[in-house]
Amino acid sequence: MSRGRLAPHTTPLFTLRPFSNKQSILIINPYPVTNKERFMANTQSYAALSSTTPLEPFTFDRRIPRADDVAIEILYCGVCHSDLHFARDDWGFSTFPVVPGHEIIGRVTAVGDKVEAFKPGQIVGVGCMVDSCQTCEACKQGLEQYCLEGFTMTYGSPDRQDGTTTQGGYSTQIVVSENFVVSVPEKLDFTTAAPILCAGITTYSPLKYHGVKAGHKVGVIGMGGLGHMGVKLAIALGAEVTLFTRSESKVEEAKRHGVHHVVVSTDDSQMEAYAGYFDYLLDTIPVAHDINPYLNLLKFDGVHILVGLIEPIEPTINAANLVMKRRVVAGSLIGGIAETQELLEFCAEHNIGCDVEVITINQINEAFERMQKGDVKYRFVIDMKKSYPED
Repeated sequence: MSRGRLAPHTTPLFTLRPFSNKQSILIINPYPVTNKERFMANTQSYAALSSTTPLEPFTFDRRIPRADDVAIEILYCGVCHSDLHFARDDWGFSTFPVVPGHEIIGRVTAVGDKVEAFKPGQIVGVGCMVDSCQTCEACKQGLEQYCLEGFTMTYGSPDRQDGTTTQGGYSTQIVVSENFVVSVPEKLDFTTAAPILCAGITTYSPLKYHGVKAGHKVGVIGMGGLGHMGVKLAIALGAEVTLFTRSESKVEEAKRHGVHHVVVSTDDSQMEAYAGYFDYLLDTIPVAHDINPYLNLLKFDGVHILVGLIEPIEPTINAANLVMKRRVVAGSLIGGIAETQELLEFCAEHNIGCDVEVITINQINEAFERMQKGDVKYRFVIDMKKSYPED
């Protein structure tokens, strides 16, 4: 058996356990524990135990690795705004306890017997999903994020095989099917690469789908975690990029990121100057906002792409803004596994990473508070090795 493969069984296939004072029952163990499997016990993490309490230390056992699984020691994990929403049950479907985190960079520690794509010691990534049906039309096209049966989220979803709740990357280790693991190019800085697995793919996927290329004029609305990655990626694709911001303070900052133009969206004269100018608008704003003024900035056949908002659009859209110019309002959700791998290679080629502030896990509640206030440029990343130093 090669190094890093799951070790031979070290406990029996069955045990006798007391059932009453007079008898015992035979317990069949369909998943015998191995040396490598034992390592997955006592996973340290921070979890939300309810929607109203701060995250706190939480110890749990990862599942026994399956034949197609990759066991990963987590090195870094990005802090996404979705983590905060889920921990606070803002969307109404959270389960507790929950260990957030879906921007994971780690090192392979072991692989199942059927795993061929990964080996121990390799640096890999895990993003927003860890499974899907893999048989529907969307999955067959490499669009697992649109799985017709619903994809399995990295945290807060029932596992498709055993029904246990998935737990995320604010932890020391994770076990994931090889089909939902990506290889991280060595050229990338691993701290700045972690958010590529969510913020990066969320903005890259729609830009690629809509065919953004040299000569296109792209407006990016918002300069947060998603927005600043959208700016970097659109520029790398060759587009002329304009940033829309409500804040004068971000004008110079945006120019340092290479944007060609900056528009302060609260200034009507600046907005009017760009009427009918853009091929695409990438809207990263996560709260309800009026998109009608932006629709007027699109050319005919222009597309306004929503990637930050999953709530009702308010105020309502004036249909004339669409009908009279054949404009489109579209949405996009992360990207498939193959596209995420493509993005990592693209970022390595173009030296793209997320702007990050590195923290340790015991700072996560402060990070949540600052993130809610917009006080981060532009993503927190947890250094798990510094958070849990080896004895």
